[in-house]
Amino acid sequence: MPNRPAAPLVIDESEREALLALVRARTTEQRTAMRARVVLSAADGKANERIADELGVAKMTVLLWRGRFERERLAGLRDAPRPGRAPTYGRAERDRVIALTLEPPPGGTTHWSARRMAARSGISTTTVQRIWAEAGLRPHRTETFKFSRDPELEAKVRDVVGLYLDPPERAVVLSLDEKTQIQALDRTAPMLPMRPGQVERHTHDYERHGTTQLFAALEVGTGRVTAQARARHTGADFLAFLRTVERAYPDGDLHVVLDNVSTHKTPAVRAWLAERPRITFHFTPTSASWMNQVETWFSVLTRGAIRRGAFRSVRELVERIDAFTASWNEGASPFVWVKSADEILAKAVRKRPAISESGHQ
Repeated sequence: MPNRPAAPLVIDESEREALLALVRARTTEQRTAMRARVVLSAADGKANERIADELGVAKMTVLLWRGRFERERLAGLRDAPRPGRAPTYGRAERDRVIALTLEPPPGGTTHWSARRMAARSGISTTTVQRIWAEAGLRPHRTETFKFSRDPELEAKVRDVVGLYLDPPERAVVLSLDEKTQIQALDRTAPMLPMRPGQVERHTHDYERHGTTQLFAALEVGTGRVTAQARARHTGADFLAFLRTVERAYPDGDLHVVLDNVSTHKTPAVRAWLAERPRITFHFTPTSASWMNQVETWFSVLTRGAIRRGAFRSVRELVERIDAFTASWNEGASPFVWVKSADEILAKAVRKRPAISESGHQ
């Protein structure tokens, strides 16, 4: 007698949303995403055998996670704690390792390693690593940061973000900048192409064949790019590119987001701008050129067309950039700005350090 299909698994709307988030998130482990798919399929009334076939797992796996969810709901999708030996270190040892980790290491080194901390604390390397993991300490990692000291920080952030999130009606918003000193590098031997079991390979050394400067204006609303390579990066070159942009957008108001580099503020540029009231410059805060959306396009260009390329001349490099730009514009789509001005300012504004009694900061 054939097996009857199991009754649909009942889940509420909040549980469905949580399960869908697990499936969609890039950071979700594959095994957790699989479990969420099992539950969602069961909630849609699919038979256990069909779920197993669609997900490529055994029927017992489907029954396991379906049953766990019925008993424990979302918490049941997590791995159960595994039995093991109790830690051989106590709270005192843990606190001592953490305190030592937060101090500079001796011997002229810049940061602790697990081996160095094990020797200093007298416990095993694996125990040090376990304590660090529990405390969220990663001495081997470092990140950079930069605080803007622009006195007009808040006004500029709100101005630029306002253009991204709520652009003026019937106006074009452009994000404009330069990528300077792009090198035409050629490898000393031909690249070895990718093949099954072997990634693409190239020599570590290279020959330089000159540089170019790339001016680019990204249309924020469409993602289309106007680009021009030039031999130099001067105020005159910038002004020449502005004329190119003006010809590309002959009608309507233009709002141009750009950074505070000196070539953007030469007397010739100011005079040119004064004669064109339909064009308005909006400057990003000092040390915040990351707010300029064209920087994202420069990153895409570098990864997709330049970094792994081999160019025997600047002309070849420029031709590659032009080909990439043309292909980009054929299927252009805008970058989506997701941070509000308040969210940016909450992280960008920091209290100034207090002045010590001696008068020194």
